Amino acid sequence: MPTDKISKINAIKSLFGRDSYDKCTGDGVVTWKDGHTTTEEETAQINTEYDRLQAEYDAKEYQRKRDAEYPSIKDQLDKIYHEGIDKWKEDMIKPVKDKHPKA
Repeated sequence: MPTDKISKINAIKSLFGRDSYDKCTGDGVVTWKDGHTTTEEETAQINTEYDRLQAEYDAKEYQRKRDAEYPSIKDQLDKIYHEGIDKWKEDMIKPVKDKHPKA
């Protein structure tokens, strides 16, 4: 996801789209455009979608950690140019992947 955390707003947008509500707080209180009050069924759907999105986000933690540790693209390209792909993989990529394995 493009955000650095998941909120109920993400779940509501995912389920109903941004055009379905006027205002939404982080805890999931919604002012719907059509004026209806959030039903128990909608609340359950929102909570289920929130849990799904959070699990998806959590499962990709290794990617975020890797991204923070990989050298800059400039440095990586320089390594490839001067020492080749195999040396780049061995020296720059493998250590980060080993440190933060895919779960």
